[in-house]
Amino acid sequence: MNKAKTPCRAYGIKNCDTMKKALAFLAEHDIAHEFIDYKKAGVAAAHLPDWVARAGWEKLLNTRGMMWRKLSEEQRADVDEAKALALMAEYPSLIKRPVLDTGKALLVGFDPASYEKLK
Repeated sequence: MNKAKTPCRAYGIKNCDTMKKALAFLAEHDIAHEFIDYKKAGVAAAHLPDWVARAGWEKLLNTRGMMWRKLSEEQRADVDEAKALALMAEYPSLIKRPVLDTGKALLVGFDPASYEKLK
């Protein structure tokens, strides 16, 4: 089990259902973690370059959520890494949740099988 002094950092938005499932999993499996609401803490933009380097912008950009649908056609057109970074920095809700940083790995989205490996 992950009882390390430095817990995993779970970045997300508090009222997100997927985020709630991930946090419940971490708690139920006694995996040390710290939750950081990146909308309130404003840390997403500072972490985006690292997250993109580790996971790829395509994995981080949530194109299935309500925020994506609210964007204009022009904003959604011809997205590349630079445009994705700018959009995610401006609209943190576009970042797929949760982003779990274990210090070694960066897990994007909630997948119970991937989280099992943290134990």
